[in-house]
Amino acid sequence: MTSTTSTPLSGTDRLRPSATSAGRTSRRRMRKDLLRSRIAAWTAILVIGAFGMLPVYWLLATALSSPEQTFRFPPKLIPTDITFSNFTALAENDQLIKYLVNSLIVASITAVLSVVVATYMGYSFSKFRYRGRRSLMHMVLASQMFPQALLLVTLYAVFSSFGLLNTYTALVLSFTTFTMPLCVWMLKGIFDTIPDALLEAASIDGASRWRTLHSIVAPLAAPGMIAAGLFAFVRGWNDFIFAVTLADKEKQTLPPGLVSTYIGEFQTAWPELMAASLVVSAPVVVAFMFLQRYLVGGMTAGSVKS
Repeated sequence: MTSTTSTPLSGTDRLRPSATSAGRTSRRRMRKDLLRSRIAAWTAILVIGAFGMLPVYWLLATALSSPEQTFRFPPKLIPTDITFSNFTALAENDQLIKYLVNSLIVASITAVLSVVVATYMGYSFSKFRYRGRRSLMHMVLASQMFPQALLLVTLYAVFSSFGLLNTYTALVLSFTTFTMPLCVWMLKGIFDTIPDALLEAASIDGASRWRTLHSIVAPLAAPGMIAAGLFAFVRGWNDFIFAVTLADKEKQTLPPGLVSTYIGEFQTAWPELMAASLVVSAPVVVAFMFLQRYLVGGMTAGSVKS
C-alpha cells in the first residue's frame, strides 16, 4: 500500500495565479485606454484638420465653378460644372501680373532687410553688455505692440515730407517696421544658444568681431535667419493696410490689387477672386514646403538652454 504526500504550497505560489490574472487584466485595461486615447486623438486631428482645410477647399471649389453655379442656392459642396476660365482670365490680366511682380519685389527686399538688421541687433543684444541694452530691447519689443493705424499715420507723414510716397522704398520701410521686432527677438534667442567660449576661441585665433560674426556665428544661426526671413516675407506678402495707403496703383501689391480688381461697389467677381487668391498663395505654400524644417528649427532654437 502506497501513500501519496503532497507538498504544501508556499505563500508566493498560492498568490501567483491571482497576481498573474490581475496583471493580465491590468494590461488589457491599459491597452484599451491607449486605444481609446489614440482614437480620440485621431478623431480630434481629423476634425480640426477638416475645419482648417474647409476654407481652402471652398476656395478651390469656387475658383473652379462658373458664376451661375457659385451663386446657386442652396450651394453645392462639390461643383459639377467645372471650368478653368477663371485661371486663364487671371493669366491674361496684365495689371494683376504687375501686382504680383510688385509683391515679389517688396516682400523679398523686406525679408532681406529685416534679416540683415535683425542679425546685427540680435547679436548686439545677445553678446555685448552696455548701458541701455535692456531698455533698447524692451523698446524694440514694445514697438510691436503699437496699433498699425498709429504707425501708418506717422509713416505717411514722414514719407510725404521726404517725397517717398508711391515708391517701393516706402513699402519696404513700412513693412520692416512691423517685421523687424519679432525677427530681432527670434535671432537674439538663437545667438544666446551659441556658447561664448566659441567666440573667445575665435578671438584668440585672431579673428575680429566682424569676421567672428560673419564666418562663425552666422553659419550656425542660418536656420534661424531663414525662419526670420520667411516670417518677414509672409508678413510683407500679405499686408493690405500699408500697401493700399502708401502706394498708388502702379506700386500696389497683390492684396489691395485683388480687391480693386474684383470687388466693385455693387458686385464682386467671386470665382475670379478665388482663382487669383489661390494662385497668389502658391509661392508662400511652396516656400513653406521647402523651408519648413528651417522654420521649425529657427522658431524653437533658444527655447531651451543647456
